[in-house]
Amino acid sequence: MQFTITGKLVNTQEKKIYTAAIIVVNGKITAITPVEDKDAAQQYILPGFIDSHVHIESSMLVPRQFARLAVVHGTVATVSDPHEIANVCGMKGVEYMIENGKTVPFKFFFGAPSCVPATTFETAGATLDTAEVATLLQKEEIHYLSEMMNFPGVLYNDPVVMDKIWAARRAGKPIDGHAPGLRGDQARQYIEAGEPGNVIISTDHECFTREEALDKLEYGMRIIIREGSAARNFEALIDLLNDYPEDIMFGSDDKHPDSLVAGHINQLCARAVAKGIDVFKVLQAACVTPVLHYNLPVGLLRVGDAADFIVASDLQQFNVLQTFINGELVAEHGTSNIASQTSTHINNFNCSAKTVADFQLPWKGETNIPVIEALDGQLITNKGMLSPKIIDGQMVSDTDRDILKIAVVNRYSNAVVALAFIKNTGLKQGAIASSVAHDSHNIVAVGVDDESLCEAVNLVIAQQGGVSCVGPQGSQVLPLPVAGLMSAADGYEVARSYTAIDAMAKSQGSTLSAPFMTLSFMALLVIPHLKLSDLGLFDGDAFKLFEKEKI
Repeated sequence: MQFTITGKLVNTQEKKIYTAAIIVVNGKITAITPVEDKDAAQQYILPGFIDSHVHIESSMLVPRQFARLAVVHGTVATVSDPHEIANVCGMKGVEYMIENGKTVPFKFFFGAPSCVPATTFETAGATLDTAEVATLLQKEEIHYLSEMMNFPGVLYNDPVVMDKIWAARRAGKPIDGHAPGLRGDQARQYIEAGEPGNVIISTDHECFTREEALDKLEYGMRIIIREGSAARNFEALIDLLNDYPEDIMFGSDDKHPDSLVAGHINQLCARAVAKGIDVFKVLQAACVTPVLHYNLPVGLLRVGDAADFIVASDLQQFNVLQTFINGELVAEHGTSNIASQTSTHINNFNCSAKTVADFQLPWKGETNIPVIEALDGQLITNKGMLSPKIIDGQMVSDTDRDILKIAVVNRYSNAVVALAFIKNTGLKQGAIASSVAHDSHNIVAVGVDDESLCEAVNLVIAQQGGVSCVGPQGSQVLPLPVAGLMSAADGYEVARSYTAIDAMAKSQGSTLSAPFMTLSFMALLVIPHLKLSDLGLFDGDAFKLFEKEKI
């Protein structure tokens, strides 16, 4: 197949914009010829966008459906960590993502999950040991070692952690970082990973302050500016792109389906340009640096490259007119050319329905109890010590003070339900629940009373995974039958269903911008300061479970 496309070529190598004719033959660019035709199409041709760090599973869509939505916004590739499904289904989960991704003309670059399970303080559905990680790293479909979340293990030279790092080094593949809050000498030690003077762990997407990012940049790390559905660090970090244009990338990390329908990396480009940042620096982060850092086979609009590029009407809003991957027109004028098809399912769900008694928490005379304080737009939480509300000898939710009961239910076997309290969800009625609960993906729920909590959790169990909302007006559930994390249904339909259930949660009082996304991170132990696993409350600063008698 051969075609020619003409427009204003955005040459990111020479940092020039000029009218050119691009000839594509069998998916490759064979010629780029400057032209002087004043009647040439008034459109811009630029490299395709790359999401440099994303968990596809958090879109609640299988890779095929994710691609179907993403190409409309000019995304041609993702650097994808299949850590979520690996925690549920192990090696079979990673292989599922790879094979499903191969069914579409989209460039998924998966990593080998480094921390499955993420910690020993929770119950996961699977384990990836050092040998399995090393086996994955030998696969051509695996392009890097995924985020090394066990930063204490790196700092203290844990032999299992170091063996995984060495497996990636032997394979010649980069290593992604995950070191929230590390600064100064600790940041340097983490980056060097036992090799003083060398950059071993080369990226981080967890910086939430400019100062933290600067520390890591100075030690040679590249920073991925994350802007997802819950964690949003764009405003805090984007000015760094002015001074470190070759060391910044863009990533969404976790992006729910409604957000993906609205936009993707194109939105970050528009926001950056609106702040006065040079467009070539913006495109360096969005298109070029990911290719160079991860050595990706993605075209950058050069002769001989794969024909991976987009056509946009402007370089301010980045309104995408067409998206090409390997020369194939995969989206045009807001419509995806990737067909919606059903996919096979894989899952690991083995718990039975709960009773209201499972969610009761007897008062033992405590004056104050640890309370998780959720922060909208952040993964970190604060740790409060607040007095509980007591009724008939039971600790119960207190809507007046916005201190509600939170539960984590082991979905891999029948076990005692872990209970605690959380502040700042805003719910005034009912409950919400989800089997998307990083990183082990047990069921997490928050509610204003035990009956609502129980009902919301049982809705998820009945579907073998999903998100649910219950209240005075009834209930809704979005089934996620693929690993309890994703749907193989049409991505646009899933997005509409998610929008409806999100609206229901907000109608019942939730003040969070993304209630289900925030809820999903309340069991994420590797992010400070206080979280809840299926084994109990976890102190992220001391990196250990609270002693039972102190709760």
